[in-house]
Amino acid sequence: MVTLINLFITSGSAQWALMAPVVVPMMMYVDVSPEVTQMLYRIGDSPSNIITPMSPYFALALTFLQKYYKKAGVGTLMSLALPYSVAMLVGWFLFFMIWYFLGIPLGPGSPMGYQV
Repeated sequence: MVTLINLFITSGSAQWALMAPVVVPMMMYVDVSPEVTQMLYRIGDSPSNIITPMSPYFALALTFLQKYYKKAGVGTLMSLALPYSVAMLVGWFLFFMIWYFLGIPLGPGSPMGYQV
């Protein structure tokens, strides 16, 4: 869900302000700590930054691409970046799952599960 929203709202703080009031309590209801929720948010947010045309860096990357390949357009850049985006999304999520199932805390006093 975060990855799809990131295609339209690229500001991380605006997107978190939109989603956090709903997602954090919802995840706490199923015993997922707010720290884990924020970690999952960041995993969904970062891979799609390279494929959204709404990002200010997308135009910069397109300019650099057109310097070396004159016929390149928005679709060319997105099709070149999409495999990297999907690989990052899958890789970060697999890394998170390993971290989660090993039960490694996210930091001091930040357990993987929700503690009352």
